[in-house]
Amino acid sequence: MKALVKLAGIPRSTYYDLVKRMNQPDPDADLKVEIKAIYEEHEGRYGYRRIRDELANRGKKVNHKKVQRIMKELGLKCLVRMKKYKSYKGTVGKIAPNHLDRQFTADAPNEKWVTDITEFKLFGEKLYLSPVLDLFNREIITYTIGPRPTYSLVSEMLEKALERLPEENSLLMHSDQGWHYQMKQYRHALQARGIKQSMSRKGNCYDNSVMENFFGILKSEFIYYGEFKSVEHFQQELEKYIEYYNTKRMKAKLKMSPVQYRTHFEQAA
Repeated sequence: MKALVKLAGIPRSTYYDLVKRMNQPDPDADLKVEIKAIYEEHEGRYGYRRIRDELANRGKKVNHKKVQRIMKELGLKCLVRMKKYKSYKGTVGKIAPNHLDRQFTADAPNEKWVTDITEFKLFGEKLYLSPVLDLFNREIITYTIGPRPTYSLVSEMLEKALERLPEENSLLMHSDQGWHYQMKQYRHALQARGIKQSMSRKGNCYDNSVMENFFGILKSEFIYYGEFKSVEHFQQELEKYIEYYNTKRMKAKLKMSPVQYRTHFEQAA
């Protein structure tokens, strides 16, 4: 061994230091177990930043670089890759001004809601999802899903959402310029509850980018990642995913899930 160390040009002190380290227990053993458990709990959807934040929520402050290094050692890689959703809706009726004006924050729940429709293609069929998202905590208030993008898809969504809205609440409702949101019935339903309607500018997806971002997350974490046996199975799993998104999935900016953030706010108020 002395001859090998000499041949390699390694100082004896360095060699003995390495041997000493090899014989010591891994100081990060418990941390590695917890990081792996968080990763598996969220089915590979968490990268090193979210795992760092989840560890902090559990009372363990760990530098993100260390989490990243350990994940690399364990071969843990975030499986999610964001895919942006792009759509365009023509102008066919009355257009509301862009009152939201990319002000994507709110001081309290039920101040600003955004909505849109996205399309899925499964088993040779098309499905259309119409959700409502609260800009305060990015929570999905409610949603409807159907085989055609009919007005009832939006009207039922709105009816379900308004059941969650407290009376005498000042709300801004933002969407794109889709024909559903230009319908007289839709506009009158908002007016009846004193809701201010807002619409994105024509062909400008950035004016509703928070909703577009949710669709990207949904498709990356759920559609492209999951396996479904049928349309019915897909709808069942979608319900589970949105429940997970609202109650368990950590939002990086909030450092907790949307429902947890709202609950903390309501308790502090």
